[in-house]
This record gives sequence, C-alpha cells and structure tokens, in this order.
Amino acid sequence: MSKTSIKKNFAYQMLYEILILILPFITSPYIARVIGAEGLGKYSYSYSVAYYFVLFSMLGLKNYGNRVIAQKRNDQTQLNETFSNLLAVHILISILCCIAYVFYIWNLKDDKLFALIQGTYVLSGLFDISWFYFGIEKFKLTVTRDTIIKIINVLCVFIFVKTSDDLWKYCLIMALGMLISQLFLWIPLKRYVQITRPQLSKMTIHIKPLFILFIPAIAVSLYKYMDKIMIGYLSNKVQLGYYENAEKVTNIPLTVITSFGVVMLPKMSNLVASKNREATFRYISLSMKYVMCLAFALAFGLAGVGNVFAPVFWGEDFRASGIIIMGLSITVPFISFANVIRTQYLIPNEKDKEYLLSVISGAVVNLIINFLCIPSLGAIGATIGTVAAEATVCLIQVFAVWKELPLITYIKNSFLFILTGITMFTGVLCIGIKLETGILTLFIQILFGACFYSIICGFYFYYTKDEIFMNILQVVMKKTKSIRNNDIHKLRQTK
Repeated sequence: MSKTSIKKNFAYQMLYEILILILPFITSPYIARVIGAEGLGKYSYSYSVAYYFVLFSMLGLKNYGNRVIAQKRNDQTQLNETFSNLLAVHILISILCCIAYVFYIWNLKDDKLFALIQGTYVLSGLFDISWFYFGIEKFKLTVTRDTIIKIINVLCVFIFVKTSDDLWKYCLIMALGMLISQLFLWIPLKRYVQITRPQLSKMTIHIKPLFILFIPAIAVSLYKYMDKIMIGYLSNKVQLGYYENAEKVTNIPLTVITSFGVVMLPKMSNLVASKNREATFRYISLSMKYVMCLAFALAFGLAGVGNVFAPVFWGEDFRASGIIIMGLSITVPFISFANVIRTQYLIPNEKDKEYLLSVISGAVVNLIINFLCIPSLGAIGATIGTVAAEATVCLIQVFAVWKELPLITYIKNSFLFILTGITMFTGVLCIGIKLETGILTLFIQILFGACFYSIICGFYFYYTKDEIFMNILQVVMKKTKSIRNNDIHKLRQTK
C-alpha cells in the first residue's frame, strides 16, 4: 500500500471514528438540557448492558477478522473461503446472543422499555461486517455509511426529542441508526467477495484465535462500559450522566489515535507476512512520534479547558463533569502509546498472549478500584479506576516489547511534547481561572493552547529537519507561491 493510500485511509478512518462520537456529541448540549443527567444516565446504563451482548456476538472479529482478511486479500479464493467461514461463526454466535438478550429483558424489573429498544442495537451486531472492509482497506465505504446515517440520526433527535418524556425516542433513534448502518455495508459486498458454503472443519480453525482476541475485547470493555454499569448500580444515574458526558469529550481525541491504529493494523500485518522488518520499524517510529505529539496536545488541552467547557456546553447542572474530564484526559497518552504498540507490533506479529495479559491486568485493576471507590466517590471513583487501568495496560505492553523495540528512543522523542503540553496546560488553566466562565473564555483558552503548542512543535520539527514536516512545508510553500504568482499575473492583466 502506498503512502498516499495510508494517508487517505487514515483520513477516512479518522472521519469514521470521529463521526461515531462527534455527531452524537453535537446533540449532547441539547440532550443534556432536555433529558437531564438522570435521563442520560438511564440511556447510558441500558446501552452499556446491550453493548456487552453485541461484544459477545462479535467475539474478537474487530481485530482478528481485520488481520486475517488483510493476510488473505491477495488471493480471491482464500478471501472468499475465509470470509464465509468467519461469517458463519459470527452469525451462529450472534443468534445465541440475541436469544440471551431476550431472556435478560424477560427477567428485568426496571426500565424494561429502554432495554427492549436497545434490542435493536443488539440485533445490529448480527449484521456487522465492518471488519471485512477494514481488512481489504475499503475505508471510504464505512465513512460514507456513517456520514449518511449519523446525520439522519442528529436530525431525528432535534425533530422528535422535545421533552424528558421522549427519552425512549432518543434510545430508538440511536439504536435504529446502528442497525441501518450495519445493513448498509451488505449492499456492495458482492463486489469484493463471494460467499461460499462454510465448512465446519475450517470454521473451527478460527474459534481459538477469535476467543483469544475476544478476551482482550471483553477485558477492555470492563473499563470502557462496565464502569458505567457499576456507577449506575453502586452510585446513581445522575453520577452516570456526569460521567457519560465527560467520557464523550475525552473519547473524541482518542478517535484520531485509534483510527490511525485501525488503518495501520492491516498494513503492518501485510508487512509482517512479507517479512519486511525495515519498513515495519520505520512505520512504528514515525507513528510513535506523531501520535504522541498529538496525544499530549489533546490530553493537556482537555485538562486545561475541562472546568470551563462543562458548564458552558451542557449547562450548570453538569459542572461536575469538568473535574471528570480533567481526570480522564490523563488516559490519552497511555492509550495512545499502547495503541501504537498493539496495532503495529503485538497483533500483526500474533503476540496475542502478551496483549491478553496486559488488558486482563488492566481490567482486574479497574474492577478492584471501582468496587472500592465508586460507592463513596461516584463518577470520580470510576475515573480513578480508568486511569489506573489504562496505565497498567500501557506499562505491561511496554515490558512485553522492551527488548524488541527502541522504546527509550520513543520516550526521549516525547519529552518536548510533555514539557510543551504542561506549559500550555498551565496557561490555559490560568485563563479559565482569571476570566469568567463563558463561551468567550473557552474560545480564548482553545486559541491560546492551539497556537502555543503548534508553534513550539512546529519549530521543533523544523529544527530537527523532520522529513514529513519538511515535505508538508514544501507543499504549502509551493502552493502559496503558485497562488501569489497567479494573483500577480491577474493584476498585470488588469493593468
């Protein structure tokens, strides 16, 4: 895959990930004021429970399916066979999960209507074949799908959700959007693969690796979704509402990081399969530098604006979300560093046991801290648990590749980004303290932080003659010169 393809796929995948969060995020100020913290907490709780049934229906397909399809994509016969067998396994497990969800609803006592509506979301897992398109690197299709569906979702929310009694409508709109979104990808499927008769013997080959990569998925979910269930159960729905909104904000910068990982996973799997070690290490080094530059900018920026952002964006009732934003922003560098290691080295090299150990350890740490802290601290307790979990995952993955990757070099290259981020955070925080809480203050904070961090890092990349930065600079200068020459030419013609 060419560098141009990587750039395009990264752009497509980043847009895909951002759309999942940004468009609902656009509606969140409206939803926060119409539905309130308790209503938002009820939605978050029902969604988080439904998510676990979808997660079980997917097993480890998001990573394993992506990887194995990428490995087989150059042979159409093997691609057809592999996809068909994986799809058969997925359908069988999804049907079992749908049946299990029916039993869950049957035995539920409170908020049964919301759980019933979320059944539409659970059903959507049956039709999820996005992993196939990621494997063959057709990211534009997924972006097109989500752009259309998510925009329709947003319009429906503003049209149909008017009062707190319309919470069920909000649940239905979001769940139906997920189902239609998955069905959309089946339309062009026959262009890329032919579904053949699955063979039981070849289906079973995939069971073990699927379960191996499912365990990390379920472990990660313990500090992505189980914490919400625990807040709702051990604390209350209001605290869950605070946490839900804060997490939406901190997830947005992570979409940029994770989208890059999704794009690079099939690329790195292909390089590993062709035994191109030089290109593998070069891509990891470049990825780590730019990912960490972005990670520290977003982490310190979020932490700096959190206390002003929450009341301005969601209203005074959600001021408590500001502290949670500051806490969750600490996870961004840990997640970013680990994401590069995981998607560009551990998974492509099939080091699934090391990956498994890291996320299980993180899940255990998260559960212990949640049980200890949530009853007394509510959403803050869950925040502490999430930070500890992400730090644990990152550190264990670092130790797993310590002798195989030049991690010290990666860390040294991040020092400037850390120092610049701390300085930016201090300035942004002081602006928020000195000025009154409002939109103008938030705008000044963001403008100052973005300009300061960009200028310092720009000088650093220029001073070190960074290859990618210099190429971008040359392109910008050429285009600027071309525009200036055209303006001069037009001016002379006018005279």
